[in-house]
Amino acid sequence: MLHSGGLLALRWAQREGKRPSTPTRGGMRNVLIVGAGGLGQRLASYLEKHPEMGRSVCGFLDDRKLAGKGVMGRTSDLAELARTAFVDEVILAAPHDRDLALRVLRAARQLRLDVKIAPDLFGCEPMRETERIGDMPLISLHEERLPVVGLFLKRALDVAGAGVALMLLAPALAVIAILVRLDSPGPALYAALRAGRKGRAFRCYKFRTMVRDADGLKEKLRGRNQRQGPFFKITDDPRITRVGRVLRRYSLDELPQLWNVLRGEMSLVGPRPHPLDDFSEYAIEHLPRLDVVPGMTGLWQVTARRNPSFQAGMKLDIEYILRWSLGMDFRILLKTAAVVLRGGGE
Repeated sequence: MLHSGGLLALRWAQREGKRPSTPTRGGMRNVLIVGAGGLGQRLASYLEKHPEMGRSVCGFLDDRKLAGKGVMGRTSDLAELARTAFVDEVILAAPHDRDLALRVLRAARQLRLDVKIAPDLFGCEPMRETERIGDMPLISLHEERLPVVGLFLKRALDVAGAGVALMLLAPALAVIAILVRLDSPGPALYAALRAGRKGRAFRCYKFRTMVRDADGLKEKLRGRNQRQGPFFKITDDPRITRVGRVLRRYSLDELPQLWNVLRGEMSLVGPRPHPLDDFSEYAIEHLPRLDVVPGMTGLWQVTARRNPSFQAGMKLDIEYILRWSLGMDFRILLKTAAVVLRGGGE
């Protein structure tokens, strides 16, 4: 049975998969509006008509209205909906219940969400405001502090590292592509939808290491799965080709993902992106690993690569997100190089 978080995001991903040319809304902030009354509806309508504001309204929370017509639930559902909808910001639309507003504020802070309030000023102009949505002022109650400089440098490292690597490795990539084609029928590259940041689907590229109908054979092999949780992996997978085994051993099959890094869909370092069928089995507590851009390598890959526990890998991914620094990325990249040279891949 699908978990609610995975189901919500999987449906979005499946729609995107049917329209691969549609750009992802990577720069949009997902917003929940508390209060589906007149002011809340005006806020949602304005944001829908003005995408340049950089906000996408997920829906409303309202304790006085039934679900439907944009109302996703009650304020007590904030924690679950914030995860399943990958919410970045909560806007309180003229709350008349002080205790309710404080509960939402406390919950949003614990979830590390930005919180703003749109007060009903009865036509008066505020002395101070932090932002306007149309003619409606917003006052900031809580803002998460992001390491803006660090994230900019991380992206710069990704672009520079991936760009240089692709130029230097171009001859080797061409040779690998030829060997893959000669070894078994089918294309040299394998492109499959993976769950990216905020559950957005993207096409992840690899050199093909399996027979052409590998995805169709996967369900027949699920009974042999050696990993715990929503993750599929078996030793001596019969679908892997001869050249594929060598590529996997030295992680050479992952090199085309440098293109995903250049496109901004992946980073050099981050949680590995999971296939959509694995992603569909996520529980709500697994969704925080999608708060960041996925990576070609990560903390799990250099510390517990052969650990069959999905929960152990998830714990390491969350640890990486909470402790992230540029220095940590450099250490992981150095350890990855050592693992690759030893031929530690599967």
